[in-house]
Amino acid sequence: MGTYYLILGAIALVSWLVSSTLKRKFATYSKIHLRNGLSGAEIAEKMLLDHGIKDVKVVSTAGRLTDHYNPTDKTVNLSEAVYSQRNAAAAAVAAHECGHAVQHAQAYSWLQLRSTLVPAVNISSKLSMWLIFGGLILGFGAGHWFRILGRCYWIFADGSCYTI
Repeated sequence: MGTYYLILGAIALVSWLVSSTLKRKFATYSKIHLRNGLSGAEIAEKMLLDHGIKDVKVVSTAGRLTDHYNPTDKTVNLSEAVYSQRNAAAAAVAAHECGHAVQHAQAYSWLQLRSTLVPAVNISSKLSMWLIFGGLILGFGAGHWFRILGRCYWIFADGSCYTI
């Protein structure tokens, strides 16, 4: 059971590190303004036109760092900040999302695999927290030990607790 908690903690730590690094980098590069004065939306539209893609729309979507390309309805969805801001971070995110539209237009096989996996990943990401909590509750229900201030305790499903 200790291995389970160790793996769970490692995954949570890596997830937090990636998320905080992404937010920190976005904040850093949001301070660097573009000389050409283009917004994220304008950069996205220009990139699509440069690649001959005319059937993909660039739209603003609510939230922070919620940017994504939707191949089903052929939209590049840029968060409000990326859509309207004129800085290096907005340009990079807009170009990244348009890159997915270019991949889609060129029938890039890895994008097709990604698009196939998106529904399963969305469901699993919503259920994962409940599965983790369920596992913890069921694990404690079966009886588990833990240590507080150097003393070991054993807890059972009926609420009884014994010092070891």
